Amino acid sequence: MQKKLLDILACPMDKHYPLEMIEFGVREPDVVVDGVLLCSQCGRYYPIIDEIPVMLPDNLRNRKEDMSFLEKWSARLPENVVHGGKPWSLTG
Repeated sequence: MQKKLLDILACPMDKHYPLEMIEFGVREPDVVVDGVLLCSQCGRYYPIIDEIPVMLPDNLRNRKEDMSFLEKWSARLPENVVHGGKPWSLTG
C-alpha cells in the first residue's frame, strides 16, 4: 500500500478519519507490504496484506483470514486489537 493513501482512507464502518497505520514490512520507503490500519473511533482493524489494505465492512470480512492475520502478527499488534479488536479478536 502506498503510504500516501493514508491521507484519503477512512473507516468504512463509521467514516472516521484519519486512520492510524502500523507497519510490519516495508518495501521501498513509501510502500507498506504488511501492516494494519486502526480506527481509534470504533476499534476496528484493517489488515494490509501483500500491499493491499483489506477495508471491508464487517459483514464482508473473512473471519478465517482475519484470525490468521491476528495470530501471525499478535506480537506486534496493540493488545487492544489482539484481545478486543473488531470484528474479531483472539479472545472473543
